[in-house]
Amino acid sequence: MNIKPTRAIIFTTLIALSSLYACKDDGPEDLKPEPIDEGRNYITLTASIPDAEGTPGNGGTLAYALTLEEAIDPSYTLNIYQNGFGLRSARTARVQASEEGTELYNIQYTGEDGGVFNKYLVKGGKNFVDTGDELDLSDLIGTSPRWVKAAEGIGIGVHLTGNTTVYEGVAPNLVYKYTRGKVRIADIDLKDARVVNSTEFDFPLPAELEAEGYSVGRIDVPVLNQAKNKLFIGCNLSKVNPNQLSFDESGNPVWANDNANRTVGTLTLVVDYPSLQNPKLIFSPLSKVNNHSYRTMTQYVGTDGHVYQATATSGQDILRINKNTNEYDDYHFSLDQALGVSNARIQAFRYIKDGKGVVLYNLGGNGGYIAMIDLDNKTAMPIANDYEATLNFGQYQNIAVHEDYVYIPLTPPGENGRLYVINWKTNEVIKGAALTGNSGSFFIGTY
Repeated sequence: MNIKPTRAIIFTTLIALSSLYACKDDGPEDLKPEPIDEGRNYITLTASIPDAEGTPGNGGTLAYALTLEEAIDPSYTLNIYQNGFGLRSARTARVQASEEGTELYNIQYTGEDGGVFNKYLVKGGKNFVDTGDELDLSDLIGTSPRWVKAAEGIGIGVHLTGNTTVYEGVAPNLVYKYTRGKVRIADIDLKDARVVNSTEFDFPLPAELEAEGYSVGRIDVPVLNQAKNKLFIGCNLSKVNPNQLSFDESGNPVWANDNANRTVGTLTLVVDYPSLQNPKLIFSPLSKVNNHSYRTMTQYVGTDGHVYQATATSGQDILRINKNTNEYDDYHFSLDQALGVSNARIQAFRYIKDGKGVVLYNLGGNGGYIAMIDLDNKTAMPIANDYEATLNFGQYQNIAVHEDYVYIPLTPPGENGRLYVINWKTNEVIKGAALTGNSGSFFIGTY
């Protein structure tokens, strides 16, 4: 099977000459041809490394850009831990990319430079050029912001800060009032590396829900609708029991977790764009699982213009926000039902095109599995892989799509693996480049 090349015919001779110097392992950079910045030339892989204390996946991010030919070559070996490029971040970077994979964007997560935006040009192999477009966003969205590319060329950073529980009375006779934080949003021009707009406001949960013990502790995965006039932000909604009070060892009041009695459905915060004003909330009655994800984008504008939203990383639902109303409609995709299982949990979701998508999921919190999904027909096709029992998709960040193919690196923590290249039209699988493992490390995405 062939992947269509993106290079123009006039470069055929150059490519033929460069193939004479092809190297099966990571070779010297001077043997690789200069990349041609027309369309997509590379698939960038990222991997996380442990921190100084040895915590897996918590010490930073490495990147390496494979050519399309290297990606599908099973005899090619990538040791990203010896030959990768270190993206700037004290902890695992939150990486985004342009549509053709020619640029990487990163907002550093925690540390001295937490909240600082950087941009890199992808030039092949470990050659990533820092453009110097540095932007300090820490005053706007903190030093550990949640952010994604909400549309091509548009980055949105969000943060919920200052979450505080307010109560009245004198211990032990305290009366719970509410728990509330402030929403902060920054609109980032990824092309010119500038802040276009920003805002801050109290999270607008209705007073009656706050009194019942509901609050939102985290927001993430913002996406712009097709008309680019609404911004949808996923929310982590939780509940305590206002009538069940105890005190911790320091004497601080603690109200009992009451999520088991949650009656409110999946929640999304909506603001107008580009003004970032007029916040409102929309709820889906079709799921009670949160949609704020963890590190991977889980809501996308479909070919039909609707927004498809997964209840990752603990749910099995895909919900829909209607393009005409900007509200949830009655669409509901159940991964459990589509697969014929009862305990699937979506860890990553990528909408591809024409109602097709791919999900990475576990079963009851264990293992790592792939399924190609048809959102229009509400069906799913499992794609077997060689590492299912030992995979952990907890830190997965992104799945690259190019033409008819999706690119999914599969490496159990600390072990070797492979780059799986799947034809999303036929479900044919190529077990591509071999990926060398490293203790406390694993691959977390493609771009």
